[in-house]
This record gives sequence, C-alpha cells and structure tokens, in this order.
Amino acid sequence: MKYFVTVGERVVEVDVDGDQLRVDGTAHTAHLEAVPGTPEQRVIVDGVATSVAVDRFDDGSWRLVHLGAVHDLAIEDERSRHIRSLVGAGASAAAGGVLKAPMPGLVVRIQVAVGDRVEPGSALVVLEAMKMENELKATMAGVIIAVRVEVGAAVEKGVVLLELGPAD
Repeated sequence: MKYFVTVGERVVEVDVDGDQLRVDGTAHTAHLEAVPGTPEQRVIVDGVATSVAVDRFDDGSWRLVHLGAVHDLAIEDERSRHIRSLVGAGASAAAGGVLKAPMPGLVVRIQVAVGDRVEPGSALVVLEAMKMENELKATMAGVIIAVRVEVGAAVEKGVVLLELGPAD
C-alpha cells in the first residue's frame, strides 16, 4: 500500500509491503513494535533500533517525538488521496461548489443538512464502496445549500451528492 506522509511543506511517498518499505524510491527493511503501557513504538529500520513516541489525533493528524524533536505530520493512503482529489476538483470558495460521488457506492450517512456551515475538513457524506466506508469531506468553507441524495441511495460516479454555497 502506498502512503503520502506530509511533514511541514514536504510530502514523502512511502510504499509498504510487509516489512519492506520504499521511501521516496529508496528501499528499507522496517519493523514496528508497541512498547506496552506507553505511547512509544520501537522502530527497527535496516537493523538500527530507536524509540518514537506516537500520538494520533481525532482529526487524523499525527505527532511523533524522536530524540526530543517534535514532528507533526499527516498520513494519507493513495486511495484516500485520489478520492480527495476527485471531490475537491473545481470547487472554489467564492463560487461555491458541488460534492460529486468519486466512485459508485451506497450512501451510508449524510452528516450535514441544508443551512449548515462547514469548514475545510468537515465530514459531509459517507459512501460505502467495495465494503469500505469512505468519508467525503469539505475542501472549502461554505454553507450547505442543497442535499441531493438520501441515506440508502445507490449512486454512480459523478452524481451530485450536495451543493455548497459560499461562506458569508
């Protein structure tokens, strides 16, 4: 599975296959073990061991502390990254926009209603596709002006799920 790890302004591509990693094209062998009773993980990369304190936050971000240095990062798998790119395409804060289904699926939850104000990252709709739930999030601030689907609806790729007007 491929992941994109954002640290500050830098995005690092990490391809994981069991204990084999490829970080920005460079191969490594890695192993991770939890340290019981602590937020620490023992990390062994290419035979060299170290400990890293790991915190995961509700917004999906991560904080790593290694040798006293704090690193805030975001981790996104390639599938989520692709979905985000499809959902966010073409929307602008000034003009409002639409949220389209990035894939065929079943509407499991609608997390907003007409008139709700949303911020970037706010959960909007949850679609089930290939037995996985995919939470679609706002890519801009705005107000929900129309919800075009209902829970339980089967939708095709490209169907408009909701409309978002500009933030006041």
